[in-house]
Amino acid sequence: MPGYQVKTETITLGGTDWHIRCLLDDQQYTDTRQTAAAIGLPAAGWSHFGQVWPSSRVLALAMLTQPLAGLRVLEIGAGLALASLVMHRRGADVTVSDWHPLTEDFLRHNLALNGLGPMPYQAGNWESVAATDNQALGLFDLIVGSDLLYERQQPAQLAAFIHRHAAVGAQIVIVDPDRGNRAAFGRDMGLLGFVLTMQAAERQLEDGTAYKGRFLRFER
Repeated sequence: MPGYQVKTETITLGGTDWHIRCLLDDQQYTDTRQTAAAIGLPAAGWSHFGQVWPSSRVLALAMLTQPLAGLRVLEIGAGLALASLVMHRRGADVTVSDWHPLTEDFLRHNLALNGLGPMPYQAGNWESVAATDNQALGLFDLIVGSDLLYERQQPAQLAAFIHRHAAVGAQIVIVDPDRGNRAAFGRDMGLLGFVLTMQAAERQLEDGTAYKGRFLRFER
């Protein structure tokens, strides 16, 4: 693969193996076409999309039992979209969203690796506040994501993005590894009419790795 190296990782969730192509490590970077630079994606964060982070495993495991029937679902900041793959296999109507220019390519590859058919993808930029940007996404009944609150400005940006794409009565499920921006996100969501229920996640992943984090569930 030109410009970066990959590997295939096998992840077991609920007794099922998932084969995921990911970046070989978190030091990868290439942007020969300047697509990342054009959207303001810094070199230091370029590789984040290409790892299966602990919080994404926690979210994917939760999506094995999350009620999905009749819901239009969006995974935001999806990265390698493990949770979306799980929901897609369950027959859910799922759209994957991320701003990284390689997310869609990795998604197509991982769908094929796991014997799954096509799944909708739409680029999503939280920083944009223009009414016409991200318009193709539409509205969703369930919005999910994991480990999204890296930077100080992101709680307000993410809350506004969710507000624009949440249908009436929508549920929001965010897995957060106890990052410092969680409180600000809860406050910003509250200002937009969302009510938060917080629950500690399991303290151990299925592979035995320790995990510290919480489910942030919002309803409006």
